[in-house]
Amino acid sequence: MARENPDDILVVGGGVFGAAGALALARRGHRVTLLDPGPLPHELAASTDISKVIRMDYGADVFYMELMEVALDGWRAWNLEMSRPLYHETGFLLLSRQPLAAGGYEYESLQLLVTRGHHPDRLTGGQLKARFPAWSRGGFVDGYFNPEGGWAESAEVVGWLIESCLQAGVTVQSGRRVGELIMADGRVAGVRTSEGDDLRAGWVVVAAGAWTAKLVPSLADRIKSVGQPVFHFRASDVLSSFQPPAFVPWAADISTTGWYGFSALDNGLFKLANHGPGIPADPDAPRGIEPGTEARFRRFLKESLPDLAGAPLAGSRLCLYCDSWDGDFYIDRDPAHEGLVVATGGSGHGFKFAPVLGGLIADAVEGVSNPYRHRFAWRPRAEETHEEARFAVPSSKN
Repeated sequence: MARENPDDILVVGGGVFGAAGALALARRGHRVTLLDPGPLPHELAASTDISKVIRMDYGADVFYMELMEVALDGWRAWNLEMSRPLYHETGFLLLSRQPLAAGGYEYESLQLLVTRGHHPDRLTGGQLKARFPAWSRGGFVDGYFNPEGGWAESAEVVGWLIESCLQAGVTVQSGRRVGELIMADGRVAGVRTSEGDDLRAGWVVVAAGAWTAKLVPSLADRIKSVGQPVFHFRASDVLSSFQPPAFVPWAADISTTGWYGFSALDNGLFKLANHGPGIPADPDAPRGIEPGTEARFRRFLKESLPDLAGAPLAGSRLCLYCDSWDGDFYIDRDPAHEGLVVATGGSGHGFKFAPVLGGLIADAVEGVSNPYRHRFAWRPRAEETHEEARFAVPSSKN
C-alpha cells in the first residue's frame, strides 16, 4: 500500500513534550500536524497547572544537572521571545530536618553544584531562619539556596508553545482524539482518530503522556500512569511573607517525604504538592483526591509553615504522571515499528526540560545523535523498580 504524505509528521499529544517537539520539527523544515483532544492547553494534561519548579538539583546525577544547565539557558532565551517572561528565576530552596550528610540528596546536590562551578548558598540553623523566616518554626536545620532556578507559569508556557507552533507552520488540530496507530507495509503509517478518520504520515510521534501506553501497548510494562495530589490554597492574609525574596519555590526533605511547593502568586494562590509513589490511575477514568489527603497536607502546613495552616482551599487536582520504570524519559524510535517515535515517561520531572525536549525529539525523528540520547533510548525493564529509582533520584511534578 502506498503511503500518503510520506514526508509529513504527526505528533500525538499537545502537552509540553508534544508541543515542544512539534515546534522543533517545524523549525527544522518538516511539515508537522499536532493532534490533541483539546482544548489546548488541555486541562487534564500533566503540564497544565499554575506553576512548575525549574531546578538543576539532582543529587549526584551529573547527567540531569548538565542537561538542566542547557535547559536553563533555554528558559532565559525563551523569556526574550515571549511577550512577557513566563520563567521566573527566583531561586530554589532545599531544606533538611537533619544536618546534610554524604549520600543524602541535598548534600550530593550541593556538592555537585559547587563542583560544576555554581554558587549555592549553604544555610544552617540561624542563617536559614534569618533569610527565610516563614520556615523558622518548621524544624528544618540545614539546606541551601540555589539562585539558579525558580518556577514557570506552566499552562501559559504550553499555550505559548502552541502559538509558536502555529507561527512556525504547524497544523494544530484540537479536538482530535487518536484511537490507534495505522500499520501499513510493515510500518506505522499514520493514526486513526476516534471519529474514524485516517491520517497518514511518514512519521508518528506519540507524546501522549499518561495515555501513551494505550497507543503503544508494548511500553505497558515500562511506563504507567499514576496520580499525584496537588492543592492550591490562598494566602491573601499573609501574602507578603510568602513571596520572593522571603519565600521561594522549595523542597522539604523531598527524598524522604516528597513535599515541595511554591511562593504565593499576587492573587494569593500558593501550590503545595507531594511527590510520592502515587496511586495507579486510568487516564480516562474520573479523577479525584483520596479522602483524608487534604488533612494530610494541612498537617504538613501546621508542622512546617504554621502561618499557612488555616489558609482557605482554593482548588485541587490529581495530576497524572506518566512514570517510566527507572525515572528516565523514553525519547526514541520504536525498534520494532518503523515510522514510530515515542516521547514520553516524564516521570514527574519532565516539564523543566521543555527548552531542550523539542530538540531531543526532533533528533530522534531524524536519527541524529546527541550527548543525551543514550539515557532516553528505547530499553527493556530491568530489576530496579520505579519507586526505588524515584527516591534515589528525587524529582517533582512541579
